[in-house]
Formats: sequence, C-alpha cells, structure tokens
Amino acid sequence: MRTRAKICGITRPQDIQSAVDAGADAIGLVFFPPSPRHVTIEQAQQLTSIIPPYVQIVGLFVNASAEDIQQVLEQIPLDVLQLHGDESPEQCQSIAAQCKRRWYKAIQVKPGLDVVAEIQRYQTVGASAILLDAWHPELKGGTGHSFDWSKFPKLDIPLILAGGLTPENIEEAIHTTQAFAVDVSGGVESAKGIKDQQRIERFMQGVQRGSAK
Repeated sequence: MRTRAKICGITRPQDIQSAVDAGADAIGLVFFPPSPRHVTIEQAQQLTSIIPPYVQIVGLFVNASAEDIQQVLEQIPLDVLQLHGDESPEQCQSIAAQCKRRWYKAIQVKPGLDVVAEIQRYQTVGASAILLDAWHPELKGGTGHSFDWSKFPKLDIPLILAGGLTPENIEEAIHTTQAFAVDVSGGVESAKGIKDQQRIERFMQGVQRGSAK
C-alpha cells in the first residue's frame, strides 16, 4: 500500500500548488495563533479555494473548544480535524459529536509513555487515526525533532508518522515504521511557514521510493 503524505503548516497559495503538483494527499492548515504557521480565516479561505478535489483539507487545533472549531468549520471546508493539544479522549469524542467531522489525535512520544495504551484510549472513542510526534516540553508540533522510529508500533488503526521528517530521511522513516501516512512541516521549509518547492518535490519522491520497498 502506498504511504500517504500530508504537507502541514501551509500559509501561501504557491505552496498549496507545489504540494498538489508533487502529489500530496492532504494539506494541513494550522488554527493555533501562537504557531508561526498559523493562518487566519481569511487566509484559509484563500488557500482552500485552490485545493482541488481528492486532496484532503486537515485543520490542526490545539486545546480548542468545540465551539471555536465549529466557528472555523462554518467558514472553512475542513475534511478532517487534527487535535494536537492535551485533549482527553472524552474531549475528543465530544468535539467529534458536535462538529460532525472525522478526527485524529496527535500524541507526543514522551520518555516512559506507554504508546500503545495511549493510542488505544483514543481509538476506543472513535479516532480515525493516530499521529505520533516527537515530544517537546513546550512546543506542540513543528519541532524539527524525531523520536526513535524503532519503537513505532504496528496496530489495527492507521498510524501517521511526524516529527523531524525531511527529504533526506523520509525513505528510511517509511521503511523502518511502515506508517500509514507521513506528515511534514518544517522539513520542507526555507523559513517557518514558507515552503520550498524543491524540498517538497524531493520529499514526495522519497515517499514514493519508501512506499515501493
């Protein structure tokens, strides 16, 4: 099965085009104001207007209320919610019920964390997938750090690999983890929030090579 790929933290129309042209399966928009990759509603409307069919639009939220997410959904056609904060399984379930969208939970792989048990907590309440990201004491994603890929589990729920992925290591990352999908942000940037067309192309070429092994 071909590994899926999401380019996250896009802020410019030309970067949408680069991601789509390179074969990305999903585009990630960040609705978290402290992030350097945050987009306003107006920016998001402009960006989503040029995303073609069959490319999914994922909205990333950090500790947002269902009401806040619903306000975004009323203006932006998000396909999937990425809950990237400290949301409990019960909070995720409540958000899904109110917002009526598929969702997945980002879990930071902290030292000593029982990753499988943590995944199962969210799987039980309806997560469509789980994203495993590197742990950072302050940042929520976009750290540029990776975790030990040899500890990537094999479970009966789609698992997404994130954290420190680059065009240089993506082939090895897919070969090691056999992840359902990969999620990149900083690894294809020239500056925070500014994607590099050549790095996106090389990343997606690496995804294709890794999937073919």
